[in-house]
Amino acid sequence: MIDLILNLADKFNKILWGPWTLVLIASVGIYLTIRSGFFQIRQFRYILRNTFGKMFEKKTDRKGSMSPFQATTTALASTVGMGNIAGVGTALSVGGPGAIFWMWLLAIFGMMTKTVEITLAVHYRDVDENGNLHGGPMYYIKKGLGWNYLSKQFSIGILIACILSSTLLQPHTVGRALLRSYGVNPYLTATLMSIITAIVVIGGIKRIGKFCESLVPVMAALYMLCGIAIFFVNYEKIPEVFSMIFKYAFAPAPAVGGFAGATIMAAFRNGMRRGILSNEAGQGTAPMAHATADTEHPFKQGIWGAFEVFIDTIVICTITSFALLSTGVLSSGESGIELVMTAFSAVFPENMGNALLSICILAFCLTTQIGFFIYYETAAVSAFGKKSMHFFKWFYLLPGIVFAGVTNVDKLWWFADISVGVCCIPNLIAVIALNGVFFKLMKDYLSGEKKYSTDKIDISRDYIKKPSRL
Repeated sequence: MIDLILNLADKFNKILWGPWTLVLIASVGIYLTIRSGFFQIRQFRYILRNTFGKMFEKKTDRKGSMSPFQATTTALASTVGMGNIAGVGTALSVGGPGAIFWMWLLAIFGMMTKTVEITLAVHYRDVDENGNLHGGPMYYIKKGLGWNYLSKQFSIGILIACILSSTLLQPHTVGRALLRSYGVNPYLTATLMSIITAIVVIGGIKRIGKFCESLVPVMAALYMLCGIAIFFVNYEKIPEVFSMIFKYAFAPAPAVGGFAGATIMAAFRNGMRRGILSNEAGQGTAPMAHATADTEHPFKQGIWGAFEVFIDTIVICTITSFALLSTGVLSSGESGIELVMTAFSAVFPENMGNALLSICILAFCLTTQIGFFIYYETAAVSAFGKKSMHFFKWFYLLPGIVFAGVTNVDKLWWFADISVGVCCIPNLIAVIALNGVFFKLMKDYLSGEKKYSTDKIDISRDYIKKPSRL
């Protein structure tokens, strides 16, 4: 039965990720970057100063909301995990070293894409009767464009993404890591992760935010320190590694040992797919977390999106790719998290390397599984109403347990590709249709006018309307 599902996933994946999807993702990011005057590059210091430099601003007391930093760590929790670590391993094992170049390039343009979608999500968000904040692409599609069909299509896409990516692949990645290191049964790992997830999400958005805020920065720092140590140990390989990345982005990568080789198109396609899974730019998921932030202005929260993409892909994915390429483990024929663990074991003592990576991947994947529940609930309520959560909240915990024992990692990652595609296509259509609204909000904040500050719009709901709807 599982083999049949995987074969169907392969066929659907090939249709979904045709050239049209790649062109859509790239062209939206390029267009927004050009129209903004290359804001994410030109004003990079401004972005860092107003995100990283202000991450410890006071926490919110507003009911049903998170602080800007909590919203960001919750969004980072849903991205820093299998995509940055196991996903890079899969991208390299299938697409070769050149895939990393395309991940970087997509990230540069994706910094602007994510800024736009988060800004729109905060502007068009709802405040319910209990004071809870809700927002995301389904809200700005419906309110900004009036396209109810596309809004529902996106919501269903998010449900598919949550089931195939967060609740299936996250526990599977941890299960593979603990099985390889300590012989722990993956079904036991997946079951325990589901129980912990249930305990946290029952506490609502506040508990999710506090959990992610506490765990994500520590684990990200630990993983980056381990990666930086590999840079120091293999510093003489730095020119060689970066040379391979640039060379094989534009030339076929030859077969070496267990690595079967990769074409230019394989590098491009896998770099794009794993890149957007890594940082979620254009996928439409992170805006649902950011929409719950108690922030002064939509654009002020939006620039946290650029910061997320930079940390996710330019920093963490680069650390992972250097570990893999500098240690030569690509020729081992392994993939996913096993490939990364092999690389760490080549530098650190095996027990130490396995322990460090197992702790990091457990924390990353668990916070991803927990953080994604916000997206899952938002999508379910938007598509089927509040009562649907009586069924959907329990179903969220099952896929990881069912697929825990699947050993073909590359095939299982087809689900990740599908989860990206079904969300990003309707979301990017809406982002490009509403880009004029974003630039109006951007100008409103940077000019200091702030007519569309959240304290005004959350009450008045006087959203910016598209001219075509007037």
